[in-house]
Amino acid sequence: MADHKQISKTLSYWLRHKPDDANLTLDAQGWASLDAVLAALASRNPDADFDVLLEVVEHNDKQRFELSADLTRIRARQGHSVEIALDLAPVTPPETLYHGTVERFIDPILHDGLLRMKRHHVHLSADTETATRIGARRGKPIILEVAAGAMQADGFSFFVTDNGVWLVDHAPARYLRRL
Repeated sequence: MADHKQISKTLSYWLRHKPDDANLTLDAQGWASLDAVLAALASRNPDADFDVLLEVVEHNDKQRFELSADLTRIRARQGHSVEIALDLAPVTPPETLYHGTVERFIDPILHDGLLRMKRHHVHLSADTETATRIGARRGKPIILEVAAGAMQADGFSFFVTDNGVWLVDHAPARYLRRL
């Protein structure tokens, strides 16, 4: 039986960070050939066929992946460290967004703000529940409130992916408050 969690992690790695490890080519918007992804998956897990991949895409808790309408391509929705253009239009964020982290990162964040590090954007959540779940992946979560409305008024651009992840280039410390 195919391990859906492992397949999801493998897809994230290939489609967000290291397409070369699976001999994949991403186009400018991050799309890879579904046939090429299936072939790469099958070489590592013979149970990973189209139906399993479809199940992983449809039931991923964070909806990390999307398939093209014609089912010939797949991509990660956000979180890339490889150069791609998601072609998202700027949108007005809610007044407040949230970010989940852990204690060991809090001092640098409160000093320097939220930085995108190796990714294209800082990821923010629309609710504290999601931010808590994300922060809990690395330990006891700490939730930061982000004054997104004030940031936008000061000229920051926000984007939102189809799966509800809010993106911004940087969130300076002056817009953050620990909950």
